[in-house]
Amino acid sequence: MPPSLDGLVLAPVADQAPGQVGTRTRFTYHERDGVIWADYAGGDVVHGHLVGTREGDRLDFRYVQLKHDGTTSSGHCVSTVVELPDGRVRLDETWEWESQAGSGTSVVEQVTEHDD
Repeated sequence: MPPSLDGLVLAPVADQAPGQVGTRTRFTYHERDGVIWADYAGGDVVHGHLVGTREGDRLDFRYVQLKHDGTTSSGHCVSTVVELPDGRVRLDETWEWESQAGSGTSVVEQVTEHDD
């Protein structure tokens, strides 16, 4: 099994559409007994939260977020956990909004102290 996500901080490697998660967003993950959750903020997101499950290298979760303009949105994401050659963790994500139109893919990678 790929490494635990518990306590890891991850960030997108590229900006998404305007007003969404971007490279300044930081996700702090937690994991226990097949359950995952994270809080996130940064960029256009004031506060976001995700919760779901992990089976092997597959994450399946729902997310909700509040943006600086006062709007909220929610969606569903399935991610694959990948261990990078340098030991960091990457998530390859496929997501879809449930509260609005839109879907896509994204990549988030573990942030090291000197990256932040």
